[in-house]
Amino acid sequence: MMRIGINLGGTKTELIALDEQGSECLRHRWPTPAGDYAATIALLAEMVDQAECELGATATIGIGTPGAVSAQTGLMKNCNSTCLNGQPLQQDVEQALQRPVRLCNDANCFALSEAVDGAAAGSAVVFGVILGTGVGGGLVVNGRILEGVNRIAGEWGHNPLPSASKDERPGPACYCGRNGCIETWLSGPGMSMNHRQHGGESITAADITLLAADGDERCMQTLHRYCDRLARALAGVINIVDPDVIVLGGGLSNIGLLYKQVPQMWDRYLFSDSVATRLLPPVHGDLSGVRGAAWLWGSE
Repeated sequence: MMRIGINLGGTKTELIALDEQGSECLRHRWPTPAGDYAATIALLAEMVDQAECELGATATIGIGTPGAVSAQTGLMKNCNSTCLNGQPLQQDVEQALQRPVRLCNDANCFALSEAVDGAAAGSAVVFGVILGTGVGGGLVVNGRILEGVNRIAGEWGHNPLPSASKDERPGPACYCGRNGCIETWLSGPGMSMNHRQHGGESITAADITLLAADGDERCMQTLHRYCDRLARALAGVINIVDPDVIVLGGGLSNIGLLYKQVPQMWDRYLFSDSVATRLLPPVHGDLSGVRGAAWLWGSE
C-alpha cells in the first residue's frame, strides 16, 4: 500500500509518499496560499494528482493540520492559519479527491511518526512535544493516536506552568486569554522574553543557545531556567501519562543540553522513586510531521 502524507503549514505545504516499508518514494513542497481557503483545497488536490502521476499508483491520503476538527461541529478549530477555522476541511478535501482522507493535528502526526519508525519505535506510550514558535504535543498509545473526546489530548501547552514560583506568577499573557501557560514560557519567543526580563538583549532563542555554548553567562542562566521549566512541565505529563518515551520536536529540540539536564532535573517533581522515561530527539527531524500524516493510514 502506498501512503501519501501532507503537512499543511502556514507558509509551506509538504507532501511525502511512503511505500509499504515506510521508505520515502517522493517528496514535494509548495507555498501555501496564505489566507485563501479555496486555493488551499485546490493546492491539496493538485499535489495529490501530481504525486500519483509520478508514482503510477493510487495512494491513501493523510493530512496533518494546525488546530483540530471540532467533535461537535466537524469544522476546523484552533488553527493559527485562520482561514481554516470554521471550515469543513476534511469534507472539502474528500470531495475534491473523491475518496476518504484522514486528518489530524500536526503535533499528533509528529508523535505518530516517531512512535511508528522513529526515536520511540516499539514503545507502548509515546508523548511527542513541539517546542517552537508555539508549544504543542501529541500522545500515541500502542501505535494509535489518542485524540480524546474533545480532540485536545496532548495540548499541554495551555496548562499552567507547574510549581510556579512567586516571581513566575501570574505569568506572561497568553493569546488563549489566560496567563502563565506553558507555551508562554517554553516557546522560542517565551525564552527570548525571559532573557530580556533578566537583563539580556533582545535576541532569538537560537542566538541565546549559541552564545551560551560560547560561555555567555547570562545566556547560560537563561538556558538553565528554561531547562528547569521544561523539567517541571514534562514531570506533570509523566505523573499523569507515565510515557515510555518523550520525543522533542520543533526548533528548540535542537538544543542538545535539554536531553542531559532535563532528566536530571525532573526527578524532584515526580511522584516516583525512579524514572525510566527516556527523553529523546526525533529521528526524522522536520519530516516527522509529514511522515506521521502518511502513517495515519496503518496496515489495515
